[in-house]
Amino acid sequence: MADANPFIRKLHGFVPLTSADRERLQRLTDEAVAVPARIDLIREGDRPGGVFLMLEGMACRYRRVGPDRRQITAYLLPGDVCDLDVALLSRMDHTIMTLTDSRVARLDRATVLDLIRSHPNIAAALRKTTLVDEATLREWLVGLGSRGPLQRVAHLFCELQARFEVVGLAGPRGFPLPQSQSDLADATALSSVHVTRAIQDLTGRDLVALSDGMLLIRDPGGLKALAGFGGDYLHLEDRHPRG
Repeated sequence: MADANPFIRKLHGFVPLTSADRERLQRLTDEAVAVPARIDLIREGDRPGGVFLMLEGMACRYRRVGPDRRQITAYLLPGDVCDLDVALLSRMDHTIMTLTDSRVARLDRATVLDLIRSHPNIAAALRKTTLVDEATLREWLVGLGSRGPLQRVAHLFCELQARFEVVGLAGPRGFPLPQSQSDLADATALSSVHVTRAIQDLTGRDLVALSDGMLLIRDPGGLKALAGFGGDYLHLEDRHPRG
């Protein structure tokens, strides 16, 4: 049976974890706290004291571009580590904000370093998650330079479907899409109007259906073809469901 803890499930998919590894991670994530939507967990310019683990809900990384604009550079889903490397840096170069009501665990720097030293399997899995995060950012940059508005939105939906599936949170009704049109626009470097038109176009082609904050991909093959989505950058072939 797959692990119900999305963080353990994700790491265990990359590298087989021992029972001691899983027990240590469970103890750490048992200390998670509830965080309301639209709360900055840490801001650009702050001194990081550790890392955040997403257990429920969604968050994002973003940079301010002037007083009234921002660019979202990543969506953070259950199971994600909010920038493992920032625990080693002196100042944040971006902000991490919850998009929905969330459950978040915070590990201080000493705990992170001890975890890496004393649990080599966890260290290897965390390294792989960082590499996938970096590959995902590269893919987003490629998309901004080479895809039109419709393809950008379609590609993002394909990515979110794949990432939610990895942690067991994509079901028959699809996956959660609680982001506002503004959030989606800031992630795709589009206007809210362009995002609305793209979703209407995808719905009109019967590729997706959006209802009650859930997105259902009706035609996965058709959506992937339209988006040019291959998913290699997510390295799904390196992840294995384990009991």
